[in-house]
Amino acid sequence: MNKVMSNKLMIALYTLPALILIGILIYIPLGLTGYYGLMKWDGIGAMEFIGLENYITALQDTKFWESAYHSFLLAIFSALSLIIYLIISLILASKIKGADLLRKIYLIPMLLSSVAIAQLWIKVYNPANGILNSILGFFGVDNPPVWLGDPKVVLFAIFVPILWQYAGFYILIYYAALKNIPDSLVEAAKIDGASAFQIAYKIKAPLIMGVIKVTIVLAIVGSLKYFDLIYVMTGGGPSGASEVMASYMYKLAFATYDFGYGSAIGFLLLIITLIVTVFIRKLTASDEEVQY
Repeated sequence: MNKVMSNKLMIALYTLPALILIGILIYIPLGLTGYYGLMKWDGIGAMEFIGLENYITALQDTKFWESAYHSFLLAIFSALSLIIYLIISLILASKIKGADLLRKIYLIPMLLSSVAIAQLWIKVYNPANGILNSILGFFGVDNPPVWLGDPKVVLFAIFVPILWQYAGFYILIYYAALKNIPDSLVEAAKIDGASAFQIAYKIKAPLIMGVIKVTIVLAIVGSLKYFDLIYVMTGGGPSGASEVMASYMYKLAFATYDFGYGSAIGFLLLIITLIVTVFIRKLTASDEEVQY
């Protein structure tokens, strides 16, 4: 085994298939997206080279920046929701009764497709007979919002099922990290008189800070390129009030058949995501590592 690992040729041969696959599935499509952004193209006919015109137009496009604002707003809410997921994980990891059952319940949304979740929440938000407005009517709210039809509330109404969809994923990650903390550390803190809040805030959270940083990156980057549930629930409407960068790109390419401009938007989305990823990694970087 040591001979194989010290042989650079063998290492190259073993990694070559994976590198080829990654290149075909990821890097070549990314390069083509940037290339198509330089073209005026309807997706069928001949391409016309127009240089950076699509990219300049995108940077001046108010609809693009509105969709970018919505994507960043979702990213902020996703990052803040991690606090709730962490609190739930801390409660589950504290050996409460029914913790195993609750963990399975939280994982149910992950088992459903985004389309199924979208259809479920469309029924919940139905202004005529949806369960949410029925509950509000029971408590005396005479004119509840038209959740998916009101530009002022539609974006936040969509955030709820998105955050609900991924709750189980982050709770499971935090729970697994918390269970790896030695019980001896927690017991020693209890003997010293530490409260449950102090144990969670000063002992458990710092010990899983590496995991928390990773989930922050995952939540923010995933939110910036989110698409499917929003497109099924509202299609970016009403009047673009719930449009995000990915849905705007999809509409340009497949609804108006402006593949060149849509590709430019997609490539800008990639660049924005990379910049945000680097920024978040730098922001959460730390030379200190807690050992236990």
